[in-house]
Amino acid sequence: MVNTGMQLISFTCAVTGWIMAIAVTTLPQWKVSAFIASNILTSEIKWEGIWMNCVYQTTGHMQCKTYDSMLALPPDIQAARALMCVAIFMGWLSCTVSCCGMKCTTCAGDDRRAKAGIALSGGILFIVTGLCVLVPVSWIANTVIQDFYNPAVPTMHKRELGQAIYLGWASAVILMISGAVLSSTCPHVERGAAGGAGGGGGGGGYHRGYIGRSFANALVDPPPKPAVNSYSLPMKEYV
Repeated sequence: MVNTGMQLISFTCAVTGWIMAIAVTTLPQWKVSAFIASNILTSEIKWEGIWMNCVYQTTGHMQCKTYDSMLALPPDIQAARALMCVAIFMGWLSCTVSCCGMKCTTCAGDDRRAKAGIALSGGILFIVTGLCVLVPVSWIANTVIQDFYNPAVPTMHKRELGQAIYLGWASAVILMISGAVLSSTCPHVERGAAGGAGGGGGGGGYHRGYIGRSFANALVDPPPKPAVNSYSLPMKEYV
C-alpha cells in the first residue's frame, strides 16, 4: 500500500511521461541520416518523422515538408500515427481518472472503496498508454536497424535512430512504472471488528478500500479504562 506522497510522485511522473509522448509525436527526429560513406555530404542532415521530413543544414537553416499522402506511407509510419494519437488521448483520460482517485482529492467523498477503484483504473490506463507509445517506437527502431544492416538498401537511404526514438522509450518506461505504482492502490480486503461467539456478530464482516484509520475515527479518543488498585487484595470467604 502506497502513501499519499508516493501517489503524488507517481502521478507527477506519469504526467511527465505523457507530455514526453506528445513531444515524441510532434518531433521529426525519428530517423536521421547515417554518415557511413565518404561521398555523403555532411553539410545537411535529413530527419524523418511520422508527420513530416526535414532537412537541417549546418548553417542553421531548416526546411520541413509534410507527407503528401498518408496511404503511400509504409505500414510502420501509419501504425505509429494511429498509436501515438491513441496514446495522447489515453494519457489525457488517465490523468483525469487518476486525479479523481487520489487520496488528496475530495472526489467520491469518504468512500474509500470507490476511490481505490478509481485509482486502480487510472493506473491501468497509464500502463496502456505506455504500451501504445512503446509499440510504434520499437517497431520503427526495428525497421531502421534492419535497413541499416541490409546490404540491398543503398547507402544514401540508410538511416539511424533519432532522438525521438530514445525519448519515446523513456516516456513508455515512465508511464508504465508510474501506472504500476498507482495500480498498487487497488482495493484491499480488511477484516472489521470481531463479532460475537461463533462468528454470529455483525461486526466480523469484510470491507474494501484504502487500509488505514479514517480521520473521523482518529479524532475520537478511546474510552478511559477503569482504575485498578494494585494494592487491593482478593477477598476470601471465611466459614
